[in-house]
Amino acid sequence: MAVSRGSKHQTDRIESEQRQTYRYRRLSRQRRPRQTLPLGEDINPPSSSPSQHLRRPIQLRAVQPNSQNPSRAKPLPLNRSAQYPSESSIYPNLKLPKLRAINGIPIRETSLGNRRMSHPPAATPLSQPLNPRQENSLRRQKQRSTVSTQSEAKPKRQSSRSQPAQTGKSRRTRHSQKRSVGIWIQIIRLLILGVGIGAIAGTLLSVLDPTSKMSMQSSEAAEGNPQESPTNQITPALPLRQEITPLKSQVQTLLAKNPKLQPGVFVVDLDTGAYLDWESNSIFPAASTIKVPVLVAFFQDVDAGKIRLDEPLTMTPEMIAKGSGDMQYQKPGTQYSALEVATKMITISDNTATNMIIHRLGGIQAVNQRFISWGLTATAINNPLPDLEGTNTTNARDMANLLYKVNQGELLTLRSRDRLLDIMQRTVNNSLIPQGLGKGAMVAHKTGDIGSVLGDVGIVDMPTGKRYLIVTLVKRPHNDASASELIRNLSRTVYDYFHKPAVTPSLNSMPISTPAMMVSGLLIGLQGTIL
Repeated sequence: MAVSRGSKHQTDRIESEQRQTYRYRRLSRQRRPRQTLPLGEDINPPSSSPSQHLRRPIQLRAVQPNSQNPSRAKPLPLNRSAQYPSESSIYPNLKLPKLRAINGIPIRETSLGNRRMSHPPAATPLSQPLNPRQENSLRRQKQRSTVSTQSEAKPKRQSSRSQPAQTGKSRRTRHSQKRSVGIWIQIIRLLILGVGIGAIAGTLLSVLDPTSKMSMQSSEAAEGNPQESPTNQITPALPLRQEITPLKSQVQTLLAKNPKLQPGVFVVDLDTGAYLDWESNSIFPAASTIKVPVLVAFFQDVDAGKIRLDEPLTMTPEMIAKGSGDMQYQKPGTQYSALEVATKMITISDNTATNMIIHRLGGIQAVNQRFISWGLTATAINNPLPDLEGTNTTNARDMANLLYKVNQGELLTLRSRDRLLDIMQRTVNNSLIPQGLGKGAMVAHKTGDIGSVLGDVGIVDMPTGKRYLIVTLVKRPHNDASASELIRNLSRTVYDYFHKPAVTPSLNSMPISTPAMMVSGLLIGLQGTIL
């Protein structure tokens, strides 16, 4: 029997649509996981068209192929309640995805990557009996959902509820700690600023303080660095602590026995600053004691490099002087080393040597200017030596001030100071101050003797280790020998007083007497308290 062309075309179209539907279903099963239903749940599928499972509706008209005559296919009966024929009638071997129901609502599970998402089915599949494997899967899934529901229903622990409060409290604690740390940092910065200001102020005060300057110069002298002392700056007088009243009473009693003599006495304990002052500001003819400041000026120029100790000095006729010394008997033009001339000026009190040193220092005016720079107010050279008329002047306080500065190393380096004291210890005339000293004492001194005045100035080292300076100048009737006896007695009285064992505060523990030193001490104490 011949098959019409229209029937064949319709049959091919139906078979093609069946193949496409089968392919779609197969891909859907591969992509979607197996659907399971929990136990005890009933599925009441709503009546809907199976074509809703498809992405686009397909208009079908089912036909029953005729095995005897394929061209004449009979149409299949349609389900009037649906728009399309039943799937079971069209695809008897088609397996639909398994469904599960939650709370009576059919749910189909789909796979999106690693997540599983449940959504209601687009169409209602046919109900099929569950096999044992599906039943077990549904039972396990129901148990898991029950456990998760119970865990979600449990209340949170107290620690989880209190965690926000604890977090806020810890934040407040950290904030307060940061604030306290910031306050301490500000306090430390202020303290550092105060210490820095105190250090700067202390440095300025130490620069302006004479005692600090003196100690700095002493340290520089200890290093042996030659330096030139200022020639236009007046240095302050020696620091004094308190007058020695018992010693002054003894000296007053001694002087009362010699009313025709006019003494000027000044004694200073170099360890304590205690002193004895008797008419120390009275001006006296200097005689040969003027050679002591000349010797200091000589060693200052040695320290400054202006004079060499081995430098040859030539004796000229205008420098030759009568009186003490033996250089006057040498021929003019004789040369001596500078150190030899300075030594003769002190040890044998050579007047010619003194004039040669004054000339080498620049003359009388230059030397007097040097005296003024040291703070010597009454000491001056008015005529070359010998000055028998007594025009060259000084007083006891000036000489004591000069000896103190020499001892402290303020005017000279320590090397030059030691040379100066060594020369003064070799003084030949030991008839005045040395006669009043005990055994074992040493003295570096220089005498002065003209008809109207007799004097002796020096630094005494006692066997006990104490050191003091003594200056005695006595106006007398012309060549009166009682002046020599008075100086010896004064030396003995002072030595005996200091030889007695006594506890006397040191010079470093003397009270601060100037405002600058008071402020400096206050700043130093404040720095120590802060640190």
